[in-house]
Amino acid sequence: MQIKKLVTGITLAGLLLLGGCSSKEAGSDKTVVKHVGVLQVVQHPSLDKAYKGFKEGLKEGGYTEGKNLKIDYQNAQNNQDNLKSMSEKLVNAKSDLILGIATPAAQSVANATQDIPVVVTAVTDLKAAKLVKSNTKPGTNVTGTTDMVSIKKQIDLLLSIVPKAKTIGIMYNAGESNSKIQADMAIAVLKKAGVKVVVKTANTTNDVQQVTETLASKVQGIFVPTDNTFDSAASVVGKVVKEKKVPLVAASIDQVKTGGLASIGIDYELLGKQTGKMAAKILAGKAKPQDLPVEKARDMKLVVNKEMAQALGINPKSIKAPQ
Repeated sequence: MQIKKLVTGITLAGLLLLGGCSSKEAGSDKTVVKHVGVLQVVQHPSLDKAYKGFKEGLKEGGYTEGKNLKIDYQNAQNNQDNLKSMSEKLVNAKSDLILGIATPAAQSVANATQDIPVVVTAVTDLKAAKLVKSNTKPGTNVTGTTDMVSIKKQIDLLLSIVPKAKTIGIMYNAGESNSKIQADMAIAVLKKAGVKVVVKTANTTNDVQQVTETLASKVQGIFVPTDNTFDSAASVVGKVVKEKKVPLVAASIDQVKTGGLASIGIDYELLGKQTGKMAAKILAGKAKPQDLPVEKARDMKLVVNKEMAQALGINPKSIKAPQ
């Protein structure tokens, strides 16, 4: 009886010892998984590419989804109620960091938390959107990348395509602050060039076709700023301007590929990648949003839709980037 108890005791002690060793090994090998929330305002090529690039940037920064990174992706489909509820969901989930894609999503997330680090992309002017105090030193829990392009170069490009134009049209969603900023800048450039401006706005994608048809009948050229509503309906816009034979320059490269003529714009995948690298620094504790300067796109390029040019009777090779 005593021998049996002794053997049992030794066995239990051995199991406990082995259990302790196993726990220690598991603890030493345990991977810390970072939780990142993502809120995208709506689905369209530019923003989808920004999200793709964001994950690439995180990976280059040492964070890979499925290994040491978990992403909770939310798409609001351009619905304000969705933006609010999804922002709250990501905050309540105690995300380590949240990404806001496009100005409405960025503002919604920033309104939902002043504690969790927030990075944003595809936002035209972070300061004007009241996301940061300064682009050089944000001073808030928000930083990221801007998709602001040179509006003057865009207008100069359009006027070089239609040098005899007396009236240029601008269309955008007035509810998007980022679009209005660019539209106002474009109006100023056109007025300085002595060109009349006609402005039309659309509140939803359902309004885009009628707005485009109305505007295209009154102008010799059209400019569209980076705008989520018009980007989402780029194919509709393209069909109308092709039928009306009106050249359209867009600030978004992806809109040009789908339904415009030309742009001097940015690659949203590369912009997203920049944002992902910034996020990786924050997750690793190497930087804080309040001290990390807002970054601009590093590369701008001329993109010409050759098919559209031919449909409009324009030689694609004749379209050059203004100096």
